[in-house]
Amino acid sequence: MEFFTISLLNGISYGLLLFMLSSGLTLIFSMMGVLNFAHASFYMLGAYFAYMTTSVVGYWPALFVAPALVALIGAGFEKYCLRRVHKFGHVPELLITFGLSFIILEVVQLIWGTSSVNYRVPAGLDGPLFTLYGTQFPAYRGFMMLVAVLMLIAIWLLLTRTRMGLVIQAALTHPETVEALGHNVPRVFMLVFGGGAALAGLAGVIGGNAFVTEPGMAATVGSVIFVVVVVGGMGSLSGAFVASILIGVIQTFAVGVDSSLMGAASSVGLDITEKTFGFAVWKLKISQIAPILPYLFLVLILIFRPKGLLGTREG
Repeated sequence: MEFFTISLLNGISYGLLLFMLSSGLTLIFSMMGVLNFAHASFYMLGAYFAYMTTSVVGYWPALFVAPALVALIGAGFEKYCLRRVHKFGHVPELLITFGLSFIILEVVQLIWGTSSVNYRVPAGLDGPLFTLYGTQFPAYRGFMMLVAVLMLIAIWLLLTRTRMGLVIQAALTHPETVEALGHNVPRVFMLVFGGGAALAGLAGVIGGNAFVTEPGMAATVGSVIFVVVVVGGMGSLSGAFVASILIGVIQTFAVGVDSSLMGAASSVGLDITEKTFGFAVWKLKISQIAPILPYLFLVLILIFRPKGLLGTREG
């Protein structure tokens, strides 16, 4: 019971961090039709900006300063670069965001070096939130979960309960009508892209000190957030939330299981012998295959439900 409860809490906290990361990518795709390959790089920038801000004015201002700086970079990139290639289709959009990710990586290494920086959890949250079955649950993980939930509520309220949200949604499907009503559609898209980048930056502020802030952090999570977006359904915010929690919980439980595939199969009544698909495969521990589980989930979703768990469009 202790393993189940603690793993579930850790899985949910990790899943909510994945949602913080994937929500901005989902919004950009759903509103603009752009699959931003540099999204994880904005996450990395958020962590490094938070590190610099924390060293000057403390952690709490960094929660606002770092996402704002990332939003400015994202909005500037959309206005002066992405907008110019938008008329040429999706492939140039993918390529230009792909190129941006490498530029950001090189700039980060030039400024902060190739090793990790000392970006730590704030002292006020560096301790246990509660103790369960003799195991302490970190206060900072609880803070991560709170921020992610508040962010989900804020995005939902913005898109469904405000005039700005209605204009943003209308600009995607009926841009000419929105222009006729006096709204600047290119500016709306710039704000959407900047807002999505800001959400990634906020995830960097929250996740950078919980894990490690170093130049490889974008590559570490970049592929996983694309898995989340596809599994949840391209452009579906609710789908991204469900997929994030599922992947976070499944991967966390898998990491903590020390038995082999053969042992797990035997425990559910499957008769596995040494000759079944190769003995070496069944000797692998479940914790060893945990990193590939999200991608296995992705393959299964693409085979049996291409539009994702809660998506409305395929691919």
